[in-house]
Amino acid sequence: MKLRVLSAALVAAFALHASPVFAEEGAQGGSIVVTYKDDIVTLDPAIGYDWVNWSIIKSLFVRLMDYKPGTSELVPSLAESFDISPDGKTYTFKLHKGVKFHNGREITAQDVKYSLERTTNPKTESPGAGFFDSISGMEAYKKGKAKDVKGITTPDASTVKFMLTRPDATFLHAMAINFASVVPKEAVEKAGKDFGKKIVGSGAFMLAEWKLGQQLVLKRNPDYFVKGLPKLDQITFQVGLEPMTAILKLEKGEADFAGDGIPPAKFLQIRNDPKYKDMIIEGGQLQTGYVTMNVQMKPFDKVEVRQAVNMAIDKARIVKIINNRALVANQPLPPTMPGYDKAYTGYAYDPVKAKELLKTAGLEKGFETQMYVYNLDPNPRIAQAIQEDLSKIGIKVVLKNLAQANVIAAGGKAKTAPMVWSGGMAWIADFPDPSNFYGPILGCAGATAGGWNWSWYCNKDLDKRAEAADAMSDPAKSAERAVLWKGIFTDIMKDAPWAPIFNEQRFSMRSKRLGGADALFVDPVRIPINYDNVYINK
Repeated sequence: MKLRVLSAALVAAFALHASPVFAEEGAQGGSIVVTYKDDIVTLDPAIGYDWVNWSIIKSLFVRLMDYKPGTSELVPSLAESFDISPDGKTYTFKLHKGVKFHNGREITAQDVKYSLERTTNPKTESPGAGFFDSISGMEAYKKGKAKDVKGITTPDASTVKFMLTRPDATFLHAMAINFASVVPKEAVEKAGKDFGKKIVGSGAFMLAEWKLGQQLVLKRNPDYFVKGLPKLDQITFQVGLEPMTAILKLEKGEADFAGDGIPPAKFLQIRNDPKYKDMIIEGGQLQTGYVTMNVQMKPFDKVEVRQAVNMAIDKARIVKIINNRALVANQPLPPTMPGYDKAYTGYAYDPVKAKELLKTAGLEKGFETQMYVYNLDPNPRIAQAIQEDLSKIGIKVVLKNLAQANVIAAGGKAKTAPMVWSGGMAWIADFPDPSNFYGPILGCAGATAGGWNWSWYCNKDLDKRAEAADAMSDPAKSAERAVLWKGIFTDIMKDAPWAPIFNEQRFSMRSKRLGGADALFVDPVRIPINYDNVYINK
């Protein structure tokens, strides 16, 4: 199939995954200490999927694509360039030559194919296997009907080609997540099930030491292919430290970054203490907390009722309950997500108007309903505030405070949970693309048993528009695609299956000696920190 080569301007925009803005800052050298309460379970990129190991894995391995540091802007990484066919179904990547694994062997296209087949092999039990389902032949491979994924081919040592079953604008994002990291087959086979602790990658850092339950040490990869990175010579991860202990170590100069952030119980005290002023960094994350209303259950089958709920909740008051660690939300997408509509104002807090809407719906006297809530603080307190707000317009809400698994189960069962407060289970994007905030939690496909569309909202017209947006796989049309998504999400709010409440902010703490742009410490895709680009202030 004839491929359309990206324009020269676009190729220039996708030069290297290292941003000159950050790469030129800070001298190279020095070491830092990072603290975590929980131990590191695994560094296997096909398996690791938690707060502690995510950014460490990012720094130990490379992928075809990555993100400009501190942003959600896609750029090539291991790939030197890529082409997309006119129909959006074929992606051809040209690899940088000379990129080596930490064992000294050069990476080839066959390593890319092997790594993705390893991740998607059911025997690996990877939580990220589903991200690659658009690749042709994937279904047969997963069912054991094929020895390899026919849609992944390697014409030569530096070229890997993917044939998709459908245009998929999220495909480049899939090539940037940890599950797409490239691993050497010989090292995986030698280590077997212990590969997660005996990893061999090709990223900016190499594994130097690992004492389980105590510390993990990374050292600089002298052969890393991105010029000028990493900045640091060594990173030591100390585990088993309570968050407050970590803050005290930061204050004493015995640590440089608190991986678990600021302890909630001490948040206001620390934030208001002048001695911590220059150590606290705030940034957005791709998260939205919301109340769902089951549109298949009366009276939430009436749009006026759902709109009334949106207007009755004092979101600003709820943000105060969590010590202002969030921004008031007015739409499903968080502010840092492409497609977020800055001009959209949503439903203003207006109990009087809310009562009028209930009257229009024939419910002037109000009604009684239930809201399912995860029973871990601060969720019950947030739910009580929502309960109080709704009572003022005549809606009596009975709270069902349950274990997280039980709330999830109820939300995923038809006509079971009239309302759900998503807190503690609120959606955080798997990758920075608006489609990830639609299909699983607002699209028709998610409105199924066991699904995460707890409003059971299904708008087939919006589904078609979403499919059209995801079919725009040409990066040159990303701005046009974002406009489509804006319209989809603002139209969803007309139907109001959700009452978006807040977008949690991320707060990090670093020592004064640790330098780098603030965005590196609240990086949206290298949660919680971008280790490759930070440096020691000289």
